[in-house]
Amino acid sequence: MIQVIHGKKGSGKTKKLLDMTNAAVKQYSGSIIFVDDDNRYMFDLKHEVRFVNAGEYGCDSPEMFFGFLCGMLSQNFDISVIFVDAFLKLVKVEPEATEDFFARLEELAQRHNVDVIISASIDEEKVPSFIQKYLVQA
Repeated sequence: MIQVIHGKKGSGKTKKLLDMTNAAVKQYSGSIIFVDDDNRYMFDLKHEVRFVNAGEYGCDSPEMFFGFLCGMLSQNFDISVIFVDAFLKLVKVEPEATEDFFARLEELAQRHNVDVIISASIDEEKVPSFIQKYLVQA
């Protein structure tokens, strides 16, 4: 399953994502991963959550980030859920440039039985149609 938490900058997306991540500790039996582009929220997460600073690995495009996720899943077969904060800032593209990424991510999530919850700063009226099926409110 893929979910995208969207809204304008400052609308509470990260707060919701952090709350969902900490609540996931009780919901999921496997590993819980939180991916961000810096260490800003590392200490806001429960210690059971694996924090990953993707900014340290040069993931600056949708293709590179997809490979990064594949690497995580190939290394750890016990991942249940991956939370990604500030996705568009991380991959440095506009939402329209992520269609192939989302298609491949959906296939990857199904194949590995992993949930992926992403936050992205996208105004309601600018959400591309291929992302709309994944939307949840901030």
